[in-house]
Amino acid sequence: MTLLVPFDGSDLSTAALERAREFGDFTGEEVVALAVVPPDTEFARDRGWLAPDEAFDAKMICTRLRHQQEDVAPEATFRCEETEETDYRATITTDITRTIRQVAAELQASIIFIGSENAGRVSTPLTSVGNPLSEDPRYDIHIVRHADSNQ
Repeated sequence: MTLLVPFDGSDLSTAALERAREFGDFTGEEVVALAVVPPDTEFARDRGWLAPDEAFDAKMICTRLRHQQEDVAPEATFRCEETEETDYRATITTDITRTIRQVAAELQASIIFIGSENAGRVSTPLTSVGNPLSEDPRYDIHIVRHADSNQ
């Protein structure tokens, strides 16, 4: 089985990766850090993946995220998926969620570790992948709400 961590380089996704690494060390399960990169320059800049003067380059973003992942969990497998252009009826969050679900099914993930500051406060935030992912009974969800483990 596999522990899957949607990873975008944020403090919470980094904390989720750390927790998955610790859990994987204990259980012997493989940890996979999954970066999902939609083809959207503004989204990439909002996430801190691109500087204001940089052109969108998904491969460069994936490389940067892989380096961040290696600093936290060098033994984890890194996987980067690019989404297609967003369907006019779907949001970027929907496309990201769909990709995470597809990879989770492919890897037969046993647990998905999600960093989400909205967990427990907002039942269905518009920009969270946590709620749609938690509806799938094929895997458990571990939600990390604090980047600092002392909280």
